[in-house]
Formats: sequence, C-alpha cells, structure tokens
Amino acid sequence: MPLDQAPQASDMSAILAKQKAAHISEGPASAELRIDRIDRAIGLLVDFQGEIEEALVKDFGHRSRDASRFTDVASSISTLKDSRKHVKAWMKPEKRRTELPFFLGQRAEVQFQPKGTIGIISPWNFPVNLTFTPLAGVFAAGNRAMIKPSEFTEHTSELMARMFAQAFSEEEVAVFTGGPDVGAAFTSLAFDHLVFTGATSIAHHVMRAAADNLVPLTLELGGKSPVILGRSADMEKAAKRIMNGKTLNAGQICLAPDYAFVPKEKTAEFVGHAKSAVENMFPTLKDNDDYTSVVNQRHYDRLQSYITDAREKGAEIVEINPADENFTQQPHHKIPPTLVLNPTDDMAVMQDEIFGPILPIKEYTETREAIAYVNANDRPLGLYYFGEDSAEKDKVLDSTTSGGVTVNDVIFHIGQEDLPFGGVGPSGMGSYHGRDGFLEFSHKKAVYIQTGSELISILRPPYSEKFRKQIDKLIKR
Repeated sequence: MPLDQAPQASDMSAILAKQKAAHISEGPASAELRIDRIDRAIGLLVDFQGEIEEALVKDFGHRSRDASRFTDVASSISTLKDSRKHVKAWMKPEKRRTELPFFLGQRAEVQFQPKGTIGIISPWNFPVNLTFTPLAGVFAAGNRAMIKPSEFTEHTSELMARMFAQAFSEEEVAVFTGGPDVGAAFTSLAFDHLVFTGATSIAHHVMRAAADNLVPLTLELGGKSPVILGRSADMEKAAKRIMNGKTLNAGQICLAPDYAFVPKEKTAEFVGHAKSAVENMFPTLKDNDDYTSVVNQRHYDRLQSYITDAREKGAEIVEINPADENFTQQPHHKIPPTLVLNPTDDMAVMQDEIFGPILPIKEYTETREAIAYVNANDRPLGLYYFGEDSAEKDKVLDSTTSGGVTVNDVIFHIGQEDLPFGGVGPSGMGSYHGRDGFLEFSHKKAVYIQTGSELISILRPPYSEKFRKQIDKLIKR
C-alpha cells in the first residue's frame, strides 16, 4: 500500500486475521513450503537488486551502490541460503532425557512448532537487510509475516511492498507502509511474535503496546558500542578496520564503533593511522560514489550539533577531509569522518548513540579504567577488543557484558550465521540468525510419551513400601 494511502488499523487487523486463519486451516508448513518461501525471497533480491540500489540512493540522497549490494542484497541472500540449507535438520524433534529411570520405555522430546504470524518492524539504515534477514528465521520456522518498514526510506519501503506482493499472497507476507500512526497501530496488533529493530527510545513504546496482547518480543536496538585498543594492538591495522566500520553507511549502523579507548601514549599514533586509513579509502568525499550520505536533514543537523557541542566544551575536533573539500555547499548530507579527542561525559556525543561518521577517542592508562567505564554505562549491542594479549582480551570479555563481541575487528560477528545476533538490556532482547533465529520464531513444545508398562502404578495410591524406597533413592544430596 503506497505511503499516500496509509492503511488503517482495521486493514491490518483484517489481514492478521486472514493469516491466522490460514495458519490454522493449512496446518504446519512442510519443509518444502518453507524452502519455497525462502527461495522466493532470494529470487526477489536477485531480480530487484538494481531497483533496490536505486531506491536506496534516492532515500539517502546518495548511498554507495556497492555497499548496498553487499550489505542489503548479498548479505541477505547469504542469510536466507543458510536457513534453506539447514531447515530440514532444524525441524527435527530434539530428544531429551527423562527423569524417572526405572520407567522403561518412556520418552521425551522438544517439537518445534511455528508460532503463526510474526510482525517485523524494520529500520531505515539497512531497510532491506533488516527485513529479509529476520525473514530467514521466520520462514525456516514455518511462519507468516506482516512487515512495517521505515517511513524514512519511503522509496525502498514502497519497492519492498511491490516486491513482496509479486511473490507472496497477503496470507503469507503483507507489507504496510506509512508513518508513526501506522507504526503505532501495527505494534498494537496481536501478533504471535514481534521483531523490532530501531532506537531504544522507540522500543519503550513498542514494548508497552505489545504488552497489551502479551506478544513476545525480539528487540534489536543499539547503544554505544565501545572499542578497547590494548597496548599490544597493531595500531595501523586497528585504525584501518575501525575507520572502515565507522564510515560504512556513514556510520549509520547499530553496531558501528561508537567510541574508542586508546592507551594515552598511543593516541597520536592512532589518530595518524586513522587519517591515513580514511585517505586511502576515500581520497575525496564530496562526490565520491563510495561515501554515503547521512539519511536526511534532521540527522545531519543532529550530528553537526554533536560536533559543535563537543568543540564548545573543550574537545579537540579532527575532521578527516583528505581533499579539503567545502561541505557547506553540497547536494546531499555528507559529513567527513570526524574524531573527537578527549571528550567529557557532559558532551552529547558521549551521551547519545552517534549513528554517524563521528568517533570520540578516550585515553586510558590502565585497562581496568576502560572496563570500569564500559560497565558504568548501559550494556552495548557490540564490544570490540584489539590486541594480542590473550590475558587482557579474556579480562575485557569476562568483565563486560554486551550483545556480542568481535576481536581484532568491528561489526563482523553479525555476519556469522552460526552465532546469535542480539542485544542485552537496553541494547535489546532475544536473538536471531541461523538456528537461533529458527528457535526464536518457533514454539518449543515439550512432549512426554509415557511408557506402556503398568509399572507406573507404583506412583498411585495406596502407596507401598516399594514406592517409599524408590522415593528415598531420589531424596539424597
């Protein structure tokens, strides 16, 4: 449904009712149907890849087409293919032990049952990836889906609505485009599960709305993902990898490194390597097809306010602008990669998730100072450690809690299909990817099959001495 014809709550409720009725009448999806739905999703990404790139360029003002093919198209296909490869094995019941060993013939297992209809609220930063990636687990688990994509990327949202309508009936997948009113109505629906990817501030509203119907949630949020560079780190290599993560999609990534702790005596070295890394990737920025714009004026102004606030409060600002271009006159909303040295906690850049190409650099003397700082703040979605000191690495990982960790790089743990992706506390709840996604969107039904032997009569009154002896065996330290 086009953005200028926003659906009403009654429209969405009617489609949800259709999906639930179809789920019951058609019964659990076979492995073949699950694979077919995954194949259709892959086909859409392959067939529409050019239109996806173009829609993302329109929505961002400018977005790297190569980055879009990698992050939104190819990565989504890889996730779907992984689920397609393993879905038959995942569907098999899982045998469990039984607790009364003297009852021969009893069995226990967990059956994985589709939940029904899964609601997906996807964000603007990777609108295609963060729609199709959860669908890999949704389809593998045998579910149907209703999708509310972001209004900030309206061209991409309209394209996805058209794509899904071409390959799926509305009883299988339905897309609803629109603004905050549509989003609010969507979150109030009685889904069998709801996935929300977005800002922590919005997650509070989503969770409250879902509570009215006791809808289980997967919340993929964000926060301030820290980098800790140990003294044993290769500063040149670390700077290349950190700045790549910070400039990919112009830093508009929930897992982007949000600030970095650097040993005090190595700050100048790291800054020098960060400058070189950016210069090598982007000799120019303003008209460089590889360098993505900030998505809109609101976010551009927000990011500029962080820089202004930090400068006014005494931070040293290092703008990395290799060709010394004038960004006050540009057709888009590009911001050069910017380092904020020695930020203080009263600066907005250290209080909010940045979601842009700005990297604060904090100095430390002892590793415990960096660990203490991370632990004094909300648990992040990602944490990154650079170094070759195994003891220090273990200390950092053991002493901090985050959704996930990448060692000697940033962001890459999200690309591992055999690892769960999710947050903890303010950075999210629940996880998906690979089998963890299949499990997240399945009802794990406990099934116990009793023995046919009437030896079980020992458990019925009148209780005998034999019964008491068996119970005595159980009551031990």
